[in-house]
Amino acid sequence: MSEYTLTASVRHDLGKGASRRLRRANEQVPAIIYGGEQAPQAIAVDKTIFYKSIEEEAFFSSLINLEVEGKSQQVVVRDLQRHPYKPLVTHADFMRVDATHEISMRVPLHVVGQDESTAIKEQDGEPHQLANDVEISCLPKDLPDYLEVNIAELEIGSTLHLSDIQVPAGVTLVELSHGEDHDQAIVNLTKAKEMQAEEDEEAEDTTEAGGNDQAEEGDKGDDEEEDNKE
Repeated sequence: MSEYTLTASVRHDLGKGASRRLRRANEQVPAIIYGGEQAPQAIAVDKTIFYKSIEEEAFFSSLINLEVEGKSQQVVVRDLQRHPYKPLVTHADFMRVDATHEISMRVPLHVVGQDESTAIKEQDGEPHQLANDVEISCLPKDLPDYLEVNIAELEIGSTLHLSDIQVPAGVTLVELSHGEDHDQAIVNLTKAKEMQAEEDEEAEDTTEAGGNDQAEEGDKGDDEEEDNKE
């Protein structure tokens, strides 16, 4: 598990105008902490370390030590609100965690084993990742940065599902707890040429459909013109 530490101060001046002033003048990001037995608390997070942290994938699935005016508490990121077109975070939501209670988090899936795959190296196989992350449940101490999906032994035409993921001890996949029909596909392997042929065929069908529609519209126009002449 990766470790991150952020520093913050209590925010007393609230509202949109106050948040804008905070971001511009003080180089801080407005945020809130909630959860646990304590009341929600408005805070301002120091911008420099925060912006460096959000560049890393692991930050969003890790425990964060949040130091608010000298007092430390463990939190996870629950939401980031971003500016519609500028590379700015306008607000962050953090949730307190309790070491004795399980939490649900979405963690990324990392596909590995491509270099060892005979199907890829010798049979022109091409992997297709169907899910980028998955929801897990575990105690905070067991929270992984990501889960690996090993395709080294996957054959062409085969598919790996959630139940094929090797999860660490103490970690469960939330979807599988809902039944076998929630065992969704996450990676499949096809021949690269076959996939390209299917895509070309779909594109050709779309083009033909568009041409037929235009032809039908042209025929209708000709019929209407003849009717008007009559």
